[in-house]
Amino acid sequence: MKLAVYPGTFDPFTLGHLDITERALRLFDRLVVTVAVHSDKPTLLSSEVRIDLIEQATAHLDNVSVTGFEGLIAEHARNLGACALVRGLRSPRDFDYESQMAHMNRRMVPELDTVFFHTSAAHALTSSSLVRDILRWNGDIRPFVPTMIAEALVKK
Repeated sequence: MKLAVYPGTFDPFTLGHLDITERALRLFDRLVVTVAVHSDKPTLLSSEVRIDLIEQATAHLDNVSVTGFEGLIAEHARNLGACALVRGLRSPRDFDYESQMAHMNRRMVPELDTVFFHTSAAHALTSSSLVRDILRWNGDIRPFVPTMIAEALVKK
């Protein structure tokens, strides 16, 4: 069984993240969406809330689980028995950063590959930070995030 880990802050989890999750399941038997827990990085939603909302957003997918993790993602992936990390790319700038991370993760865990998914055109310009900005100015975030996440963010 091929297991992959899809790590990210996911603050919030967008339709672009969901698209990559669904597409990754075409290549892997199981996917663990891993919410990064950074004690020094302020987030709009707590890790517990993010995990719960991602579980709701991916409930229609049989082979997806969601967990939180703080530490080196390569070690987390190795401990889970993953063969790959899944990462999304929106732009060449994303590739530069993600490529460096992929090389470092592979140096730490040689059996761990990183698989890049180019974001679908419909979500290419969507980012969690832009969604947070739209929300801050009371804009409509529904086109960018799953319904239950939009509802939770509007309530917050």
